[in-house]
Amino acid sequence: MKAIMMTAIGNPDVLELHDIDEPEISTATQVKVRLKAAGVNPVDTKIRHSGLLYDHPLPVVLGCDGAGEVIETGSAVSQFKPGDKVWFCHGGLGREQGNYAEYTVLDQRWVSLMPQTCSFAEAAALPLVLITAWGGLFDRGGLQAGQTVLIHAGAGGVGHVAIQLAKLKGARVIATVRSEQKAEFVKAMGADEVILYTQDGLADAVNELTGGKGADLVFDTVGAEVFKASIPATAHFGRLVTLLDPGELSLAEARMRNLLIGFELMLTPMLRDLPEARDKHVEILKQCAQWVDRGLLKTHISKQLPLAEAAKAHELIETGHSTGKIVLTV
Repeated sequence: MKAIMMTAIGNPDVLELHDIDEPEISTATQVKVRLKAAGVNPVDTKIRHSGLLYDHPLPVVLGCDGAGEVIETGSAVSQFKPGDKVWFCHGGLGREQGNYAEYTVLDQRWVSLMPQTCSFAEAAALPLVLITAWGGLFDRGGLQAGQTVLIHAGAGGVGHVAIQLAKLKGARVIATVRSEQKAEFVKAMGADEVILYTQDGLADAVNELTGGKGADLVFDTVGAEVFKASIPATAHFGRLVTLLDPGELSLAEARMRNLLIGFELMLTPMLRDLPEARDKHVEILKQCAQWVDRGLLKTHISKQLPLAEAAKAHELIETGHSTGKIVLTV
């Protein structure tokens, strides 16, 4: 089969199209999927640039997000049959095969029926960002109806679905973006107010919108400087959740505000082999599939590229300016 192989640690040109053996079912509960599309996420570029998350020799196939059609099932598979259209977040971290390929094999436990109204490309764009946004907003952030949430980088892959999930919960959403064009985009996604992000003026802008209170929850999808600037924008007794390492900084103001600080790394259940936590991920996909089919949740694909152009997809993500998601079609 055709697959994109990460042949070394380095720049996007280490991603090469190769012919490799098709994976085969090896346990009774596995399904074989003909992949139709693979989502491209920032974690893919970080692994390519910095190294695998497992002690495994190169080359490997990257790509956590996949969507496709079941073509074969193991003897004990009870949930799926050939012809089922499925989506999932599995592999691509350096141990199990990722989804930059024509076929994959995985246990039925980690698979879910994709939304009926989605294309394969749209389905492949969603799993990792949906699970991440859900975890940050609800599991770590405890977001409730009527609360105000500040979502950083609202036009990004995680950000644009986080806005929609927060609105489905009944929250008021303030989003930060870096351009007027992206401001219009996040408004279309449901943001109630938009701040053109400047680090120095963030707290003042949020406090002006909230009558001096600050946001009940701040969801940082950017990193250390944004995390630091978000502390005075968070309400006293509020929550500040980040996807990244905030680095070394003074937490004196966070302590004075009695903030709950949380970290959301949706890869932890895969990296630490926590099957019950991964079960929760599948339940999130099932719930979100219902919302997608009801027209309450959608993804924005800024670029759709053929599998052979995986290197170009990585280049686009690393500019930091893409809106929504980038997808490879197989």
